[in-house]
Amino acid sequence: MTKLNLIAGEWLAGESEIENLNPSDVTDLVGIFAQASHSQLQATLAKARSAQAEWANFGLERKQAVLMNIGNELMSRAEELGRLLSREEGKPLVEGKGEIYRAGQFFTYYAAECLRQIGENADSVRDGVEIDVRREPVGVVAIISPWNFPTATASWKIAPALCYGNAVVWKPANSTPASAVALTEIIERQDIPTGLFSLVMGSGSSIGQRLVESPIVNAISFTGSVPVGKGIAAAAIENLTKVQMEMGSKNALAVMDDADLDLAVTLALGGAFGGTGQKCTASSRLIVHDFVHDAFVEKLVAGAKAIKVGHALHDDIQMGPVVSNEQLQENLAYVDLGKSEGAELACGGARLEMPHEGFYMSPGIFVNSGNEMRINREEMFAPLASVIRVGSYDEALAVVNDTNFGLTSGIVTQSLARSTHFRRNARTGVVTVNLPTAGTDYHVPFGGRGDSSYGPREQGKAAAEFYTTVKTAYISAGAPK
Repeated sequence: MTKLNLIAGEWLAGESEIENLNPSDVTDLVGIFAQASHSQLQATLAKARSAQAEWANFGLERKQAVLMNIGNELMSRAEELGRLLSREEGKPLVEGKGEIYRAGQFFTYYAAECLRQIGENADSVRDGVEIDVRREPVGVVAIISPWNFPTATASWKIAPALCYGNAVVWKPANSTPASAVALTEIIERQDIPTGLFSLVMGSGSSIGQRLVESPIVNAISFTGSVPVGKGIAAAAIENLTKVQMEMGSKNALAVMDDADLDLAVTLALGGAFGGTGQKCTASSRLIVHDFVHDAFVEKLVAGAKAIKVGHALHDDIQMGPVVSNEQLQENLAYVDLGKSEGAELACGGARLEMPHEGFYMSPGIFVNSGNEMRINREEMFAPLASVIRVGSYDEALAVVNDTNFGLTSGIVTQSLARSTHFRRNARTGVVTVNLPTAGTDYHVPFGGRGDSSYGPREQGKAAAEFYTTVKTAYISAGAPK
């Protein structure tokens, strides 16, 4: 049975369909999913505008109940929906369950934020005039989310959008449509106006492009690649549409000469290979002080070789497949590129054969690499990491900052002075000390610098900057009688 799109409040078939295969076992058909037409997109955008006006007038507690119900259902169904997510995306089951639970927490957090929408007031410089400053919904929000965190990333956009009174038109990645339908079914059942929330599955070049070009859309929140992000920004400027984008990364973990090596290796392995390396916060550059370099590499390679790769739904595996054959071929091409650039492949980086046909590869580690190499300049989005040898803390910091990106960075050190200096001078939006570069909290701002991010920050209270617009009112009560 084909899974449908939610168009203007109705579940409808599309103009075409796609098959969704399990990357752990391509003989397993997850489902068939409708692709929305251009006319359906226009219809749902028109309905979203009127639904948004109705939703904006809902009482705060009514909105809070909606978001709380969504969050609680996600958390209570983390086992079931996590299995579905892992089945179609390929991350280990424990990570799939964790993602669903975290998605629920986004909704319950913003349920509470519904009641914290407190404005500001001031006296005017003019006698007898008071000023009221408050935030109002931005309007109709287009959300374009990625496949690597199909439920969590979408949720940290959808939850604040609804919290602050907006309508949402969501175009998820075509690689993970089952998770999108599951979340949409939960949201659609709530006490919300018809057409307030829409699901328009389709290709980025077709539905995505029409969505970002629409003059009905007041704001666009996007997570994906730099080239696509630049295309969205170019389209959005025609209508002066507000834009928020999280794009590529080339995150670095700096391991200093005083580091606890066992901790450093654990952080590097988790940061580089968690989620099969398909994270925007993955530790793809490991910048290691010469004093500990050889010992670190020995432990790191041993740890990478010990990672058990297998079917995402099997309990005893640590890394699943990559999401698709296309992604696998891109990954293998980067392995060849790294070797052609002169880096040494110390382990892994090869396609793996399993009893069930899927898109598996072994965790790969490059050594003797330089920061000028393309494998250290471009986001690979693969279970691949490169070790870069440095001779001092100052050199390590310089290499960390020598990138067009700036999402996350981390340092492993026992020095308070170094960790403090690093926190203040690493040119990234997120900095970690003795923690992996991957893994962030939902109640604080998230975002980067350079090619990694554009526009206001996501998550926490910072989300209000994007999902609302500020109105300043001047009030004269007149002279008392």
